[in-house]
Amino acid sequence: MITNAKIDALQLMLTDLRTRNEPIRHKAAFKGCQPEFQSLVSKLIEQLECELLMEKQSLRDKKD
Repeated sequence: MITNAKIDALQLMLTDLRTRNEPIRHKAAFKGCQPEFQSLVSKLIEQLECELLMEKQSLRDKKD
């Protein structure tokens, strides 16, 4: 499988965002911003997934 540093970084960031970080979620709940926090996490995941797909496509295009 062909890979590059940007793809690796994007995949690691997505893994991190999808992992439940209880201390941070607890702080968000304590501050009363849990829905806003979760909304931002979801938007970031969506944005990073799009960037990951574009990077993989660009890598494939270079290969062909």
